[in-house]
Amino acid sequence: MKHGARNSVVGKVSSITRGEVMSLVKFDITQPGTMASVLTSESLDALGLKPGDEVTLVVKAVHVLPVKD
Repeated sequence: MKHGARNSVVGKVSSITRGEVMSLVKFDITQPGTMASVLTSESLDALGLKPGDEVTLVVKAVHVLPVKD
């Protein structure tokens, strides 16, 4: 899927806290620090994310969008 955001970093999924409607996914990133993303559980399922997956984190406004290639 193509995205319009220009800022991105590579990260690895470190943990997932699943909710009924929303889920919290935390990432270890190559630069010092960690990032997190809140997304719908439906989107989590569609991406098939699991701890250890490497993804590109696209930063746009206040949102962090995980993109799995």
